[in-house]
This record gives sequence, structure tokens and C-alpha cells, in this order.
Amino acid sequence: MLNFAIQTAREAGAVLADRLGRALQVSQKGDIDLVTEADLASEKLIIERIKSHYPRHAILAEESGASNGVDFVPGKGDWKWIIDPLDGTTNYAHGYPCFCVSIALERAGAIEIGVIYDPTRDEMFAAERGQGTTLNGRRVRVSKVEDLNSAMLCTGFPYNVRERPNFARDFASFTMEAQAVRRDGSAAIDLAYIACGRFDGFWEDGLNAWDVAAGLLLVEEAGGRVSNFTGGALDIYTPKVLASNGLVHDAMMKVLGTP
Repeated sequence: MLNFAIQTAREAGAVLADRLGRALQVSQKGDIDLVTEADLASEKLIIERIKSHYPRHAILAEESGASNGVDFVPGKGDWKWIIDPLDGTTNYAHGYPCFCVSIALERAGAIEIGVIYDPTRDEMFAAERGQGTTLNGRRVRVSKVEDLNSAMLCTGFPYNVRERPNFARDFASFTMEAQAVRRDGSAAIDLAYIACGRFDGFWEDGLNAWDVAAGLLLVEEAGGRVSNFTGGALDIYTPKVLASNGLVHDAMMKVLGTP
């Protein structure tokens, strides 16, 4: 199933790359949340492949929502694919080359497989529970940075920023405490970069399951730590996510006001 996820992500990424820079039909899901025809084409390809190879598996996809396999019974340990066919849609719509395909496979509440593919750099991040994380087939690990003031962090800006008044405060605090803070517009890529040591820590409020499902497994299998803002076990269906190399995790929680 990992090889299936890798091949599917690569094919979906090719769809995105082929359409990048063309005149695209773009619509809005909210005030500033976009969806393009490339999102839909990528998702259609992924869903059709899953239904062809694993017809009894459930699917949760960003654009088309949830669908259940023939024998899917919630809570009974069945398989569920969690898909973001284009993470970084706003970047993509503007021709900014920071976006990816994210595919995860969940069973009984645990992510078993996670794949993130960046077609612009041809970078395939992949993980299977208990087997480590790879980038283009080579094992990767989180960074060894121990101090927050030497760390490069990343975050994302929530679409409903007016409803999350702590965001600006936290962003300003981390900017003062860390060596650098970046905002690339793709949570999945941010998490993949934590896994391979390019970033040292990540926090964001307002995410969905498909934004983080694959990335959290990449981070954990690369030796990092993922939690909610208070250090508890992360529920991918809640919006607050904190991920790091593990060494700066407590310091990040302190900045977030949750020591």
C-alpha cells in the first residue's frame, strides 16, 4: 500500500505540474479559500485509483468530503485514505511553486502510511509506521537544533484569522524568540521539511485532517514529535498542531503559553 500511495501521489503531482501556469478556472470556497480545476482533477485521479485498487476502503478528501467503502464501519478498524490533492492551492493559483499532493492511510485512528509529493522539486517524502521516513528513497531524520533561538520555524496563516486572535500574538512571539520564522503556504510541505531537518518546528491553528495526516507520520517516523498546543496526543480532526524535532518542543509550548 505504501508503493501504491507513492505511485498515486506521483501521478496526481504530474496532473498538477501539467496545469501549472495555465489559465485555470478558479472558484472560492470561502472569503479567500480557493479551489482550482487542478485540485479537482488531481482528486479525481486519486479517488479513482483507490476505488479501483481498494474498493472497500473509506476515503476522506478535501474537495469531495467523505465516502465509505462497501464494508466500512466507523470504529471497527477499517482503512481510510485521507487526501489533499493540492495543498497550497493559493500558491498554485498564482504560479508560486510551493504546493504538493498529500496522501495518508488511517486505520483504527492511527496513521499507517503517509506520502507527500512536491512535483516542482520532484521530492517524494514517504513513511510507513515503524519503518522510518524517506526522501526519494533515502532515510531522513529531524534536525539536532536544541535551542529555540537557533531554530528556523514555520507556520501558516489561518483563513479565519479574525476568529483566532492569538495568532498575531504567537507569530510575533516566535519571531522574537527564534532565529527565523517562515510562512510558505503549505502545511504538508512544512511538516515534510520538519521530517528532513530543513525546519526545526511548526505550529498552526485552523488546519484540517487532510492538511496534517501524512505529515505527522513523516515527522514521527523521522524521530520528531507531534502534539496539540498543550503537549497532548494530536487528534488530526482538531485544528491546533505543534510539530518539531522534539528538542525545541517544550520551548515552543512555552511561547504558546502552554509550558
